[in-house]
Amino acid sequence: MACNESNYIKRLKKKKEDALEYIVDKYLGLVKGVSYKILSPLQNDGIIEECMNDVFLSVWNNSDKFSGENDDFKKWICAITKFKALDYYRKEAKKSEVALDDSDYTHKTTVEDEIIEAENKEELIALINTLNDIDRDIFVMKFFLGIKSEDIALKLNLTKASVDNRISRGRKKLKGDYTLMGGSNYEK
Repeated sequence: MACNESNYIKRLKKKKEDALEYIVDKYLGLVKGVSYKILSPLQNDGIIEECMNDVFLSVWNNSDKFSGENDDFKKWICAITKFKALDYYRKEAKKSEVALDDSDYTHKTTVEDEIIEAENKEELIALINTLNDIDRDIFVMKFFLGIKSEDIALKLNLTKASVDNRISRGRKKLKGDYTLMGGSNYEK
């Protein structure tokens, strides 16, 4: 059975390689566009390429966590790409800061720390994907892209108060969902 528009998600969950090939063919432009938009200020095509490969590897490794239809898959892969690209951007920015820092202090992370951080990011992606489209966009813009509430309001044609209210409600929802998933109860 060949992979196509109607069965690629099921085949991906069964770890059929033709499904991954199909997804790469179908979503390469989207993944490249999102990665480039976030990482282009670094002026390093190698990092963009590495990020894109990491996105498809993450999709392959976490396909069992996806639930939804084709339209939802596009949003899911887009969210994964945004988070991966932001991670790469932060990592490169941190490298630049460390290179400029004259202090002898260096923070070493263990493999366990990296695994826990990766699992937390996947949980966060899953939680944010439970928000409606506007709230999800607000959270990504506010907390991952660092855009001010006033600017988000202008972009989404909302009032600043509405953006702030959506952030507050979204935090409460995410906090409740995180606790239900077995996460620790935290205060922000």
